Amino acid sequence: MALLLIAAAPVKPDPSLGKAEAACRQNEPGPALIVAVAGLKDRKGMVRAELYPVNDSDFLADDAVLINAKKLFRRVDLDLPPSGPVTLCLRVPGPGRYSLSVLHDRNHNLKWDKLSEGLGFGGNPKLGWSKPKAFAASVVVGTGPARTEVVMNYLSGLKYRPLERK
Repeated sequence: MALLLIAAAPVKPDPSLGKAEAACRQNEPGPALIVAVAGLKDRKGMVRAELYPVNDSDFLADDAVLINAKKLFRRVDLDLPPSGPVTLCLRVPGPGRYSLSVLHDRNHNLKWDKLSEGLGFGGNPKLGWSKPKAFAASVVVGTGPARTEVVMNYLSGLKYRPLERK
């Protein structure tokens, strides 16, 4: 009897993954995370906030892999308004600690272009050349809406850091 092996096709990125679960609806009770984004380079493109489990192996992992493994993943996109505050809301499955990342996708291509686009994380850890630890990039959410501010970091010289304000 011959054994037939079939290679799995690579998973295509799906920008809609995690969005339905993360969508905040007006006056909906329960835990949510309100993210104020600060330190944007400009108002080009969009910002994308994503929630992950608080462990280093799942933090910033492929969204399809996390969802297929029935692990936490939430995503919200917002086209940048021309002025005013930039705030996103993500529903969470329950009270707890979650790792948070925010991308300033200036060219709207749904991926990070490290030379021109910004990143920020819950807890605003200082960035090096590798991703921060999941716990350092985490936020705590209670039974209702929790608020946090994420300061964006951009490549400046040989480091990723917040833009200097004059």
